[in-house]
Amino acid sequence: MLDGFIKCAAATPDVKVADCEYNKDRIIELINEADKQGVKVVVFPELCITAYTCGDLFSQQALLDGALKALEDITAHTKGKDILAAVGCPLRRGAKLYNCAIIIKNGEVLGVAAKKYLPNCNELYEQRNFSPAEHGEQSIELFGKNVPFGLDLLFCCKQIPDLVFAAEICEDVWVASPPSAALCEYGATIIANLAASNELVGKAQFRRELIKSRSSQLCCGYIIASSGEGESTQDLIFSGHDIIAENGDILTESKLYTTGLTISEIDVSYICSERRKNTSFGKSDTAARRIMFDMQPEKTKLTRKYAANPFIPVCGKEMAQRCDDILAMQAHALARRVKHTFAKTLVIGISGGLDSTLALIAAYETMKLLGRPASDIITVTMPCFGTTVRTRTNAEKLCIMLGTSFRTIDIAASVKQHFEDIGHDEASHNVVYENAQARERTQILMDIANAENGMVVGTGDLSELALGWATYNGDHMSMYGINASIPKTLVRYIVRHYAETCENKQLSETLISVVDTPVSPELLPADENGDIAQKTEDLVGPYELHDFFLYNLIRRSFAPEKVYRLARYALGDSYDDETILKWLKTFCRRFFNQQFKRSCLPDGVKVGSVSLSPRGDWRMPSDASSALWLSRLEEL
Repeated sequence: MLDGFIKCAAATPDVKVADCEYNKDRIIELINEADKQGVKVVVFPELCITAYTCGDLFSQQALLDGALKALEDITAHTKGKDILAAVGCPLRRGAKLYNCAIIIKNGEVLGVAAKKYLPNCNELYEQRNFSPAEHGEQSIELFGKNVPFGLDLLFCCKQIPDLVFAAEICEDVWVASPPSAALCEYGATIIANLAASNELVGKAQFRRELIKSRSSQLCCGYIIASSGEGESTQDLIFSGHDIIAENGDILTESKLYTTGLTISEIDVSYICSERRKNTSFGKSDTAARRIMFDMQPEKTKLTRKYAANPFIPVCGKEMAQRCDDILAMQAHALARRVKHTFAKTLVIGISGGLDSTLALIAAYETMKLLGRPASDIITVTMPCFGTTVRTRTNAEKLCIMLGTSFRTIDIAASVKQHFEDIGHDEASHNVVYENAQARERTQILMDIANAENGMVVGTGDLSELALGWATYNGDHMSMYGINASIPKTLVRYIVRHYAETCENKQLSETLISVVDTPVSPELLPADENGDIAQKTEDLVGPYELHDFFLYNLIRRSFAPEKVYRLARYALGDSYDDETILKWLKTFCRRFFNQQFKRSCLPDGVKVGSVSLSPRGDWRMPSDASSALWLSRLEEL
């Protein structure tokens, strides 16, 4: 449970209709198995102590007495176990019968959540047997104690404040205003749904999308446990479809027509972090009843998946769609800026690297969108001391094949003159040597834009902005930063996707060559073989790691030690612990120290969930200290 991870389970027992003793034993077996596997929250299906399909047997005193006795035994069995259980059972209260979720911890019933919405159409007829829950503070007597009863119950962990549990029952989630909406506004971070959702053709997919949507809308963890094997098939079939979701993502789900445990870890600290950032969340003025319980924090063994490349969809079809969507957003954004400024040309510095290639593709698509020729794009390659034959050749091929107005301007003489003007020794390959080239290139592009009534399109990507890997007032500056919110790992995929779909073999081959070229600013002379000597990832670290850090530190606001833990979990097969920690420290240090570059970024379109624009998503003082973040990493 450290770092906010709560190991949760949806449990579907094998049941026999109306056989409470048999069902009790199966429920206890699953509680024991869940406890053995370190589960801290386990949710069972609706009316699982009796089975859901008892029909008019729910009016029988014998069944209700048997259910109550089974519930008492289940409750007693949890004594000494550090596990919170939600079990479905019919309960009498006064003259009415309720469909209930009984919340149990350490041998005690903490409270009872009752079902509000009782379906009474088509194959379902619950109003024949049950009464709907009513609002208001109520209680019910169970096993000699009065316990809270109703729709407003929150079960709050004393030791883990972010763990706030609440329950609704089956139909409650299918309605327009589910009880979980109010419960989450009150503060619930995990919603349990005790369900007996019968199966129909296509219903499993609908159920899956519903739970994804609800968990996203409510920014919560959601556990649905469904009835399965043993329910009557007189008229219906139940599949035991169990799902655990978190803020719009399905963490895990069971196969249909299976029983047992479905286990994953819900990150309640992430949920609370997202809610703090969403200032429109949780405005309810109604108070809920809070029932406190104890649970000892411990480190949870993770079983859920964490993407090594969080910006990259795993599914190939989804990846292709994302690439197309991003290119469309880039083109429409740039087209709007061209129209607004009446720009006659787009001016781009082409290096033969990934970023400038993507910017060129976006500009090319922009001109197609505007119905203008590609010759309105002025592409400029500016070779200097570190330019290699491979990158220069690729740059020339791309520009010519796309039909741009291509220029080559060798800047070596200009830079040498600049060195002479400022008294810099050309033999000293320091930061002056490197940055002078970048600033000379930017000056040329800006002046060409002035001369051609054009707009300089920036090429820098999100990963470089996070690390500050850009020359201030050099490649850091442009008139529109088209790649500003696209991380390096995603840039590579977009260019490759364009290569695979462009239907031009020569263009495709050149684009693939660009993708396979090591990332480099090429500001230092090539090696003796004429190959790139200055490789970015040797200097600042692998972009695969940095993009993982960027997503989890900035998008998810995780603490640095949690990011380290997750990086080891997701990327441990590729990098050892020492390497991960080294580059995480580098990321934190550079992210803070280089904020001054981001504070004066040019405009650029946001295309994903992470942006570092000083006008939008990320407003950070340029002189903020990284000491706290680095000190927490040192403690590891």
